[in-house]
Parts: sequence; C-alpha cells; structure tokens
Amino acid sequence: MPGREVVVIGVASSAGTHHAGQERAPAALRAAGLVDRLRSVGIPVVDRGDVVGSTFVPDDVPSTARNLDRVVAVAAATADAVAEVLGEERLPLVLGGDCTITVGVTAGVLRHHPDAGLLYFDGDADLATPETTGSGVLDAMGIAHLLGLADNALGRLGPCWPLLEDKRLVLFGYDQGDPETYREIILAARPALARYPDVDVRADPSGAAHRALSSLQESTGHIMVHFDVDAVDSRDLPLANFPHYGTGVPLAAAGEALGVFLGAPELVAVTLTEVNPSYEPSGHALARYVEAVGGALATCLSDG
Repeated sequence: MPGREVVVIGVASSAGTHHAGQERAPAALRAAGLVDRLRSVGIPVVDRGDVVGSTFVPDDVPSTARNLDRVVAVAAATADAVAEVLGEERLPLVLGGDCTITVGVTAGVLRHHPDAGLLYFDGDADLATPETTGSGVLDAMGIAHLLGLADNALGRLGPCWPLLEDKRLVLFGYDQGDPETYREIILAARPALARYPDVDVRADPSGAAHRALSSLQESTGHIMVHFDVDAVDSRDLPLANFPHYGTGVPLAAAGEALGVFLGAPELVAVTLTEVNPSYEPSGHALARYVEAVGGALATCLSDG
C-alpha cells in the first residue's frame, strides 16, 4: 500500500530445504542494493536485520518432514516479527530464506487480518506432504501445510487450522510437470482454488496477473504476496535454490506480474524466497534480481 513505512525482516534460514545457501540471501540482497533501491525513491524503510537464522543440516535419512522442529522454530519467529510490524501499521517485507517461512508470514498476518489471502508466485505448487514425499524436504510442502493437507506443528502454527481456505489462495507460475509438488488429483478436487500455471503466465504475464489478483480480491480485503525466484527460468536467472530449466517465466515477465500484485491496495505483506547467492558469485544475477524485483517494489510502493 503506497505511503506506508516498509519494515525489512531478514529470515536467514535454509532449515527447510535440501542444502545450505539460502541463509545467506538476506545479507546478499541488502549488499546488492535492495533496501537502497527502495529508499532511493523516497520510500521510508526500517531494516530490523535478521530476526532469526538457521542453516540446513541433514537429519535422519528416513525422515518425511526433515528438520521439522527447526523449521517450526524459524516460522514461529517469523510470525511474531510480522505480527509486530503489522501492529505498528507498517508493511513487512520479508527476505528469506526457504519457502517454509511463508507459513510463518501467513500465521503472523492472520493474527491481525483473519480473512487475508495469499498470491503464491512460485515455480512449484508445493503440494507434497509427509505422506507423499520422496525427499522429506519441507519447502516442497508449503501449500500443503497452509491448506491443512499436512497436519503437524508447522501446519498448526497459526490462529486457525487450516491457515487458508481455498478461495483465499492463488497459485501462480508453477510447473505442472513436477512429479512431487504438483498433484492434479488434489487440485481437481478444489475448484475454488484459483491457479495459473507457468504456461499461462508466459503467454500473458500482465493479463494473468490481473486475473489472479482479481480472483483473490473477490474473497479478501488483505493480500500477501509470496515470490519464489524459482518461478524464473534458471537459464535466465541462475539464483533459484532448486534450479528450474526451461520452465517458469523470464525475469522481465516476473517483474511485470509482480508489478501488478505489489500495486494492490490490499497489500499487507511481501515475502521473497529461495535466492541462493552461492550459485552465481559474480553478483551479476543478484543485480538483475534487484533491478526487476526491487524495481517493482519501488514503483508500486512509492506511488501515491
């Protein structure tokens, strides 16, 4: 929402993924100029640093919800930080970190806005569960936990269960060909859950984004935006913690869609996830990310 003070919350965690690296993202994004990009157009920004951190360590091989206790601790700290910022009537900008932090962001937002909805712009549908997983990696299960398809301490983190009704969630930019995270049998049984796969977004980024936003606006007056960099084709931007080659969208198209989402007057929280700066140490890819994503934020949040 234009005119509101932005509070940056770093969540330096790779606890929910399959190897380390993402815990470095908040610091790398700051160093690449993301916060400065917002301030350069007059947006008032407070950076509270990293409120929590946790680096991936392998746990038991048979685990179907790897590092669950550590993931829950990170998500709970994230929820507290987000709720505090919203209580100050400011806009939280959360820099992750793996995708499980969005469960924490959602839990924190729901303390203030029980009707809030989520635009989930991600290269995966994240519908794996501990019962269906092949990897046990929790950041492939974020949507499953938000919808109550997975019932454990992470899914029970917020003030209600499930955290989101189908009508208050939009899946955007996901790969329909992923064998673990995309489950058509689940989606077919949920007609109220709006979804726009990557093929639709590639064909018409702005049009798909406007339709997605409109569908969510019909169900809520408060909107969260989640953006996972793996929604961008890794050939164009090699930063995603789990690379996606030949799927997703070009970076320019992602920036175009984000410009639609971040301009929503109902915006109450933004989460940026899955950047792994170790994949491209020259800094060129991070600079392009900041230009596209930071540019969309700067344009939308500075418009009065």
